[in-house]
Amino acid sequence: MSSHRSDILLRVRVAYIAILLFSVAIIFKIGYLQNVDGGKWKEKAATIGLKYKNIKATRGNIYSDNGSLLATSLPFYKVAFDPTRCADRIYNHQIDSLALLLSKVFKDKNARYYKRKIHNARLANDKYLVLNRKEINYQIKKEMTTWPIFREGRMRGGVIFEKVDKRFKPFSSLAYRTIGTINNEDKGIVGLEYSFNDQLKGRNGKALYQRLSAGGEKPVFDGTEVKPVNGKDIVTTINVDLQDVAESALVKALYNNDADYGCVVVMETHTGEIKAMSNLSRNAKGNYYERYNYAVGSQGSREPGSTFKLASMIALFEDSRISLLDTVDTGKGEMEFYDLVMKDHKPGGYGKLTVQEVFEKSSNIGTAKLIVDQFGDDPSRFIDRLQDMGLTKPLGFQMVGEGKPYIKTPEDSTWSGVSLPWISHGYELTMTPLHTLTLYNAVANDGKMIRPIIVKEVKSADRTLKEFETPQVINKKICSDITLVKVREMLEGVVEDGTAKNINDSYYKIAGKTGTAKHVVNGRYTNKYYTSFAGYFPAEAPKYSAIVVIDNPKRFRIYGSDVAAPVFKEIADKIYAIDMELNDPFEGQDILTEIFPVIRAGHKSELNMICNEFGISNHGGEDAEWVKTRIKDNSIQWRELTNNNQVMPDVRGMTLRDALYILENKKVEVKFSGFGRVTTQSISPGSSIVNQNEVTLKLG
Repeated sequence: MSSHRSDILLRVRVAYIAILLFSVAIIFKIGYLQNVDGGKWKEKAATIGLKYKNIKATRGNIYSDNGSLLATSLPFYKVAFDPTRCADRIYNHQIDSLALLLSKVFKDKNARYYKRKIHNARLANDKYLVLNRKEINYQIKKEMTTWPIFREGRMRGGVIFEKVDKRFKPFSSLAYRTIGTINNEDKGIVGLEYSFNDQLKGRNGKALYQRLSAGGEKPVFDGTEVKPVNGKDIVTTINVDLQDVAESALVKALYNNDADYGCVVVMETHTGEIKAMSNLSRNAKGNYYERYNYAVGSQGSREPGSTFKLASMIALFEDSRISLLDTVDTGKGEMEFYDLVMKDHKPGGYGKLTVQEVFEKSSNIGTAKLIVDQFGDDPSRFIDRLQDMGLTKPLGFQMVGEGKPYIKTPEDSTWSGVSLPWISHGYELTMTPLHTLTLYNAVANDGKMIRPIIVKEVKSADRTLKEFETPQVINKKICSDITLVKVREMLEGVVEDGTAKNINDSYYKIAGKTGTAKHVVNGRYTNKYYTSFAGYFPAEAPKYSAIVVIDNPKRFRIYGSDVAAPVFKEIADKIYAIDMELNDPFEGQDILTEIFPVIRAGHKSELNMICNEFGISNHGGEDAEWVKTRIKDNSIQWRELTNNNQVMPDVRGMTLRDALYILENKKVEVKFSGFGRVTTQSISPGSSIVNQNEVTLKLG
């Protein structure tokens, strides 16, 4: 019994001694690691936590045609601090002031909090302290460099400003989809940001960063860093004023017609420069925003309907000697072509029409009969005419994602006996609005088809690196001069006497064509409509061409004449009012200035008295009270200004006194700037002033 007890005690003592020795060994090893090998392991840990990271380049700017910023990268900064850098004398004397200033700028914590935060980091030898997660702008950053401690700089004061670029659009949502967007890596996703990403993005740099035990990373400035190369700038053809005009008119029409989406493109006739491009579609809440570029992209490539009749008529005139006065019998509004019945919009039909009237009234039957009679024996000849115009190939537009045109040919397996008559009035083919506009622009441009352009140059600071030539000719002549005369007369006739006579204007001429096409769903035509109007203005000397598309309008308006054409008119009116080159309010005053005094516009009796006093021949404007002047054949002609109380008069060229008298009698409030005579007015002459209670005049 005693022997057994002694054996147990021995074992306990041995175990105790073993545990004691093991504990002493652990304590010794810890001390050895901390005091002898500590520096080596710390250095290794620091090395493991180091890695090179990209430093983002500043993305280039996007400018409008006059140099206004459409998109830019604004610098913001994350503020970090190495509190160990500062000498004790400076730190102890200035830390209270620094903490107070930090609390005032960030406005989230008091000065005691910032002082304690910095002091604890200094005691812990923490070389990288993020003072606040909020980012500051350049102005605040500049101010911070003058603060206590921070004014000593990065090496002696410890302040670290880490730059973070953020994309900013000064005009907010204006041309939002056209300009485009970027992702978190500053890579363009859509629009110009995507299409010109290689030029805009620049080249990233590299720098060494160290991972921190508390999370996050800090830069290590060891001299191996590679500086980033900033991106290039692009200068677009977009005009901010015209873009605003187009977008405002479009969104108003979309709400008024409860439409699914719409797009507008305004192009300068002779250069092909796109001055405005707006694409708006409806979201789930019923509001309109820029989601997709229907004017250019494949989703916007649709059967155009009657706007395509222009191409059919060009082909007809080029292939025959038919005149505008030749006639065609359209019957009673319904006609069979093989196994399908084609209809005109007018119940009971139009009967016999001239070729001009077929186009003006947009007769599907008349167009189809003319084309079938001319090309029915060889449809490929008609398709060849369309190819010769340049309608079957992509435009090669500068933006990625351009929709390709599709026009069925007799070689196509789906070609049938009804293909030719249906293609003639805009079915069994697809085109983007931009491609349709390019055709109309060619007619306005004396037959020269030019490639639309939206970016003029690539720049670095003030140095031009690449300039895009304008105009870029696609087809030197889409048709003969005789054909051009005919189709231009027809396009003007559409507005004067045809389907778009509701937008006829007495101050300037619009030429164009309405379009209405049914939606195709599961291979069948539905009662949903794609409406459009394409044209140019002023018709006698075109400067702008434009197209308006409004898809699936409701509220009892379904035709291009009722839906899209008024939008075109509103845009054209506003452009006409603000573009001084379109109209000279001082017509004729540049000639014979040594003979004639400057007589521009005003009260007829007063101007007549002045002319008679100086012995100047003047005539016209009988019974007119207010007139404008024109010099013709060494005499002054008076032209009456409208006095309709519901129509905006033309007060350009008048003195402010006369303009105020006329406008205030119409109950319109007047705002003005400048001196002299009226040069521009914010509401176009001839526009309705119902519900318009203010007009702005510029004098000069």
